[in-house]
Parts: sequence; structure tokens; C-alpha cells
Amino acid sequence: MILYPAIDLKDGNCVRLYKGEMAQATVFNDDPAAQARAFEEAGCSWLHLVDLNGAFEGAPVNGAAVEAILSEVSVPTQLGGGIRDMATVERWLARGLTRVILGTAAVEDPALVREAARAFPGQVAVGVDARGGRVATRGWAEETDVQAVDLARSFEDAGVAAIIYTDINRDGAMRGPNVQATAALANAVSIPVIASGGVASLDDLIALRTCGAPLDGVISGRALYDRAIDLGEALSILRGAEPPPRGGRRPSP
Repeated sequence: MILYPAIDLKDGNCVRLYKGEMAQATVFNDDPAAQARAFEEAGCSWLHLVDLNGAFEGAPVNGAAVEAILSEVSVPTQLGGGIRDMATVERWLARGLTRVILGTAAVEDPALVREAARAFPGQVAVGVDARGGRVATRGWAEETDVQAVDLARSFEDAGVAAIIYTDINRDGAMRGPNVQATAALANAVSIPVIASGGVASLDDLIALRTCGAPLDGVISGRALYDRAIDLGEALSILRGAEPPPRGGRRPSP
């Protein structure tokens, strides 16, 4: 499994929200590019970026911060938030992003997802963000009647690279991921699934790795910034190593 450190961008800063509420944002770094570089130097093989302002505005807002990150790192990056037309997809991929994430567009304009996936094989993912099993769009501000599993299944034949499943009520809350719902969705589709929302401990990573579903990876944000999860241990666990003894860290060599 791949660990995707989350760099959520709001007003040019690296933040984390509580359950998706923009009014409950904690700033962790005012230099997102430096944060990205730190994650890369720590051994992370991917980065997960979100333009939070863009998700609400419906168009990129934190473009300068994203471009600064791209200029600082060499690892693959994926970005979601405010990407709702083909021109924006093309522009971001041309600027060096490895993968774009379409969330609101997946509900409101599924034809765009299919067109983009055909034009850019392996570079388009679908964000399935759900509250109580129902998909929310436009920065999680608008709830729909669409079930998360149904939305994921609707793109089985579209050629998308991944489904990023977020349980909104767990996001930033440090209460653990919704392992059951994540596993159910992953077992319902053949598309690789990345888990997101609520990861608070190494035990949570182990629970996702051993959930009985073929998860491609997991996104973590607040737990890394708060140092509730040791990044080196997290990377080791997701690569299949044994977890450290409970109540302590691995002994030094």
C-alpha cells in the first residue's frame, strides 16, 4: 500500500479541516512547498494535494502553491479541488501533475471523467466523498442522493486510474477511518481504491492494510502533522513490515 501524505491548501497555506468545515481549519505550514519537500525527503513516494478554495469556487485558486510544490519535488503528485472542465485537466497535467482528481464533476458531469480518462490514461482519478454513505460535492457543501458505491461502480468501464474514497465525518477528526465502508467499496469495484479520512494511528494503517480488500493506498494528513503517526514507521508498515511492539517504538539498531 502507498502512503499519500495530504497537503490541503487554503489561502496559500497548508491546513487541515475538521470534517470538511472550512471555518475549522488549522494551519500547519505557511510554506506548502517546504512541507512537500519534507515529505519527499522522508521517503514518501506520492503526494496528495487538495485545492480547498478551488473546491468551493469551482476553479483553481491555490495554483501558485501547487506550482511551487511541483517545482520542489520529483515524486508523483495528485491534485483535487476545482477541476471541472477539460481545459483545467489539460493545464494541470501539462504543468507536471501526475494525476488529477475529479470529484464534483464525477457527479455533475460524468462524461468529462470519461473523456479525460480516455485522453490521459492512468492520469485521472475519481474522488468519492461521502457523508453517511451519500456523496457530497462542491467542497463537501452540497449533499446528493447518490450512493458512494453506486458512483464508484458507474466508472468501472471508464478507465480511471483510482477511486479516492473519503468518509467526510472522519476527515480530520482523528477517530479512525471507516474501515468497513472502505473495504465494502473496494470489494465492489475493480478500480484501485485509496482510503481517506480519520487515520489517527499506526493501528489504523494496519486495519486498512488487513481489511480484506485490495486497497491501493491510504491518505493521511493531520496525524502526520500532529506526529501522532511516525512517518518512517507508517511507510514501513504499509510496505508489509511488522508493526512495532505495543507501548513502544522499534529498538534502535
